[in-house]
Amino acid sequence: MSAIHFFEKGQGQPVILIHGFCEISEMWQDFAEALSSEYRVICPDLPGCGKSPLTLSQNSLEEVAVQLEDWIEEQNIQDPIVIGHSLGGYVTLALLALMGSKLKAVGLFHSTAFADDTDKKGMRDRTVVFLKKHGVDTFVTSFVPPLIPEHKRDDFQAEIAAAIVQAKQSTLDGLIAYTKAMRDREDRFEVFQNFSGPKLMIAGTLDSAVKIDASRKHKVAVTDYHELEGVGHLGMIEQKETCMEILRGFCGKAIG
Repeated sequence: MSAIHFFEKGQGQPVILIHGFCEISEMWQDFAEALSSEYRVICPDLPGCGKSPLTLSQNSLEEVAVQLEDWIEEQNIQDPIVIGHSLGGYVTLALLALMGSKLKAVGLFHSTAFADDTDKKGMRDRTVVFLKKHGVDTFVTSFVPPLIPEHKRDDFQAEIAAAIVQAKQSTLDGLIAYTKAMRDREDRFEVFQNFSGPKLMIAGTLDSAVKIDASRKHKVAVTDYHELEGVGHLGMIEQKETCMEILRGFCGKAIG
């Protein structure tokens, strides 16, 4: 049996929501509640995050995708719509490369199909050094707040504090493994572009982690592109209701 921990709400068309780096499935609680009247919403903790153990000493995104495919089969999840935030988007693309047409639709939420460039790889290496030196709590306390633009942080103090509490449920080994996996991941733009099903991208114009110029290059590959003006990397917090409606509309179109 799979060691993947998850929660689910609702019935009908399966929609899998995959959390990002320094996040856990709990981040999707409000989205799952909002969508559960129409869909079976399933939110896993990635291996090494939350309540899912890190079952491999050196995760690659391909290995994570294999574990998720096994879990999907065990849970009898047929033709899911899969949407991932940030790292969750990279995992979604690895799952797409593995499962192809077995997925009904896919979405990238503040994520990208492109591989890391040289500068980003260097940043990942520095993150690994910092994590090994300072540990999880110190890292996530400094990592989470800048995901929201500085001029808006006072308005989201409670949400940032909650996100930090969730991030502290990450394991040190898990954060290091995913940092390396993100650094070493393949460019999957062609895989994404060639997928014939519905494809969603949600981008923030002030996203410091996934630059808006890179997001705009995906327009040729997606069926649904949404730009959130003045939003950073956490649109599900900064414009929660708007993002819920985008996901609801996309899922509705995906099932026709």
